[in-house]
Amino acid sequence: MRDLQLPGRSTVMAPNGMAATSHPLSTQVAVEVLKAGGNAMDGAIAACAVQCVVEPESTGIGGDCFALYAPEGKNKVIAFNGSGRAPAAATVEKLAELGVTQLERTSPHSVIIPGAVDAWAQLNADHGKMPLAELLQPAIGYARSGYPLSQRVWSDFTRLFGHLQTDDNLAAVFLPDGKVPALGSMHHNPGLADALTLIAAEGRDGFYHGELAAEMVETLQAKGGLHTLQDFAEAKGTYENTITTEFRGNIIHECPPQGQGVIALLMLNMMQDADQHPELLSVERIHAELETCRRGYAARSRYLADPAQAEIAVEQLLSQEYADQLRQDIDPDRARHPEGALDLPPHRDTVYISVVDKDRNACSFINTVFDFWGSGITTPKHSVVFTNRGQGFVLEPGHINCIAPRKRPLHTIIPGMIERDGKIVMSFGVMGGQYQAMGHLQFLTRVFDYGLDIQQAMDAPRFMVDPFTGQVEIERVVPQSVVDELKAKGHDIEYAETPIGGSQAVAIDWENGVLTGASDPRKDGCAIGY
Repeated sequence: MRDLQLPGRSTVMAPNGMAATSHPLSTQVAVEVLKAGGNAMDGAIAACAVQCVVEPESTGIGGDCFALYAPEGKNKVIAFNGSGRAPAAATVEKLAELGVTQLERTSPHSVIIPGAVDAWAQLNADHGKMPLAELLQPAIGYARSGYPLSQRVWSDFTRLFGHLQTDDNLAAVFLPDGKVPALGSMHHNPGLADALTLIAAEGRDGFYHGELAAEMVETLQAKGGLHTLQDFAEAKGTYENTITTEFRGNIIHECPPQGQGVIALLMLNMMQDADQHPELLSVERIHAELETCRRGYAARSRYLADPAQAEIAVEQLLSQEYADQLRQDIDPDRARHPEGALDLPPHRDTVYISVVDKDRNACSFINTVFDFWGSGITTPKHSVVFTNRGQGFVLEPGHINCIAPRKRPLHTIIPGMIERDGKIVMSFGVMGGQYQAMGHLQFLTRVFDYGLDIQQAMDAPRFMVDPFTGQVEIERVVPQSVVDELKAKGHDIEYAETPIGGSQAVAIDWENGVLTGASDPRKDGCAIGY
């Protein structure tokens, strides 16, 4: 339990249902759905649709979705991959012919076919109780009638002013009169309201066929994109089996590759027998976590891709042998890039939502456009902002993650669940783009190694190694003396300009019949139960 004399927030407890999201309006809608007879899946979809409106920098219908679902809290966890694929014409050769030498954020070639709406439709049809059309009504209402710009959202508007100017259609929606709307002012998005109304009326077809699909293809092709109506018509997410590891007596469930959940599990395995440091913010503990991060993400870059088009050695990545090999490569006194330490044993940014209902159906749900406002490319009439997730590909022929027709890129978003004694005891997730695998490691070790409650675990300071530059980003609440000692060990450290990531969780106490929720203070959101 937290010290009630210190600033902070308590966990939220309730007996019947619980939702935790990064925006209060979204959380409230999820709880209203639960009270109206919907289940956890319904609540998550309705909440996500609202966040596409009220937290538009983080997510949208032009992006991707992953979900874990545990009916009645049983350990038969369902995984769904609602991420999009590259256009059928996207080959390295074709891009080279077009003069593309790198996949830039605002390029149409960074846009994959959005998978989120297909995911919502499939998950609702297979596991929901309420019609999708009804679940979309709150989002339509906020888009048409307006919503107030909350603090975190407004700060992102302000910070990303330059990106909002990269596309005329994007600027028209989010920079009315050419400037950022005032904090607390009402913002309207009637184009998105019309798009959601089409989806409510026609379901999946309202997005992937007809007027809206034609507008999306025309917008992308006008910028040189290779996308076609057939690419949209054939978009379809897939059900998959979760991957797991045991950590401190708990079974941690993640979605399988091409997402980085396998890297979160690999890093947890690396921490299984790591030296236990009594202080969470000790130099020794932070150093150990940063070096674990270096090796986990280096493995991600080398071995992770779409398993439909590449052989992914999941069993080897999750072996304790490999985790031990990486851990033994860590020098406790010196930061060091893991050159030559990544060979496998022989082969013999985003919104996260957690909802649990009265029947203990548990939903771990995540939706994203990758970077803030994704690629920035936006349709003129229906205000669909496209993801830039295609930047997860590389253009190196022969690389496991090289772009190819209908291939899915390496993905960062990873919902999580925890099982103990055959039942799901927590639905959790961490936002923050590249940070998410490291975020799972930090959240879970703070709960299971340091005994923090789920809110305290979210509140704790964060840090990670940039997987591309090797620089360490650390939140400024970490004492300068600690940072100085880490620098002396060879870490290149900069204080984070913005908070690192976000998170939500709902824990299930089966014995007492109580749900406990928490929501990250780095966002505007909250947990609400009833």
